[in-house]
Amino acid sequence: MDAVRVALLREVLAGTEWPGAARRFAGALRRSVVPAGGNLLLVGTEQYEPWHLAAHLVDEAAWSGLPALAPTLVRHRVAAGEPPHLSVGLGRLAAARRGHTLLVVAPERPGAGLLERVHDARRAGATVLSLDGGDRELATLAHDALSVSVSDGACLDLDTVQHLVSAAAGENSVPAQRTPRRFRDRLARLAEQLTAPPPSRW
Repeated sequence: MDAVRVALLREVLAGTEWPGAARRFAGALRRSVVPAGGNLLLVGTEQYEPWHLAAHLVDEAAWSGLPALAPTLVRHRVAAGEPPHLSVGLGRLAAARRGHTLLVVAPERPGAGLLERVHDARRAGATVLSLDGGDRELATLAHDALSVSVSDGACLDLDTVQHLVSAAAGENSVPAQRTPRRFRDRLARLAEQLTAPPPSRW
């Protein structure tokens, strides 16, 4: 979803909780990964793989100049011959520790094995964030969560919320304490972004 469509979506959702909730959650994501210099692990459930969110975060990382937003996609099943960025299995979660952020995307209840790995990662010091369908056990493990539950009357689905979150994650990337850049510097950076080749696709 491009910036124009995200802007239209925000306009449609104006007056609801979702634009603000997505920005709040995206802010928590930025705060957890940027000071640590990255180490963002993104994992879904056995039935749902958030490769689409991974691709959007890679784009936002490139466009915003925040490489720490680019995640490592952790997969439940890795087929032989997959490219390196699609070849990281669940064993990677065992190495999560302080300075790592684990973002779990779970439209349905995660399996016990994944919950156990998330719990171990949290105990090892990793920051756990959750985009979920309202699972209470996952929410108790997360330091911050954004839940989209149709049963609670949510007006949109988790896929749409992921678009809002990924778009917001790349916004407001300049810390408030930084001195404002000169107009020429800003113009040069804009020209560089506009002429740069797009990031590679998933």
